Amino acid sequence: MERNRERMAEVREKSRLARELMRLLPGQVRLDEPMKLHTTWRIGGPADLFVEPDGVAGLAQALAFARRENLPVTIIGNGSNLLVKDGGIRGLVVKIGGGFRWLNIQGSRITAGAGTGLARLTGAAKEAGVGGFEFLAGIPGTVGGAVVMNAGAFGKATSDLCASVQLMDETGRLAERPGAALGFGYRTSNLQGSKLIVVAAVFRGTYREPQAIQAEMEDLFNRRKKTQPLGCPSAGSVFQNPPGISAGFLIERAGGKGMRAGDAAVSPVHANFIVNLGNATARDVLKLIEQVKIAVREKYAIELKPEVQIIGED
Repeated sequence: MERNRERMAEVREKSRLARELMRLLPGQVRLDEPMKLHTTWRIGGPADLFVEPDGVAGLAQALAFARRENLPVTIIGNGSNLLVKDGGIRGLVVKIGGGFRWLNIQGSRITAGAGTGLARLTGAAKEAGVGGFEFLAGIPGTVGGAVVMNAGAFGKATSDLCASVQLMDETGRLAERPGAALGFGYRTSNLQGSKLIVVAAVFRGTYREPQAIQAEMEDLFNRRKKTQPLGCPSAGSVFQNPPGISAGFLIERAGGKGMRAGDAAVSPVHANFIVNLGNATARDVLKLIEQVKIAVREKYAIELKPEVQIIGED
């Protein structure tokens, strides 16, 4: 009985917060938003409060509201490297999306909002004859996520291009930081775990003929098509590559291909991909991640580390 009263009080408080935030940011707020709608794995429980700001001012207002109400804040982009647990996310989830989808090209310099899709970025670079972005084609992420995670493929990374970023702190203040100050490493930067939010980034490419750019992009896409399960929901590579060796190679040699937990399965195309066969839950994926780690540990005495970000509650 007492627990029911507590739950009702929680529901009322959440409704109050939603109403106030909706008045502050009309048309940008949702209550109990299913996070499976915002991850490429198509998995995830509800976010208590979900806001997709229409720009920098809206983002600052959302952060101020969270501070005033003492709400935890979770920042997401396209959700392409994200596993949200089945219990969802408490507090406020802020999606850096439509209000941050813009770009500007000046010579070989491209400035893009954090919500700009990498497909749009690479397409614009090709049309302008700016090379260096080809490896990003086919990665289903956004500029902000690519910077934070130092996204990369085929031996290249976002850090190769990133000249500077514009960041917002939890108080809504904006600041510029050079790419060299971001502590870039393999699939990491010092923005991970910080409260700084990427608002925009400046990239520097090199002049190149659009036809040559197109040819390389097509070649890389064909390589992806042959080696990655593009037809099923996934979050890309699940594990980081240990030094000097491919995680996919280790998983395959350890018998990982064919492993399954519920509707989560190790892809038969690429062993470092876990795909959603239709109704996979986060619990399924986490169980399968542990199975794969155990198999590789027992065969090679190597501890695989997840590359995907795991957030939320069970």
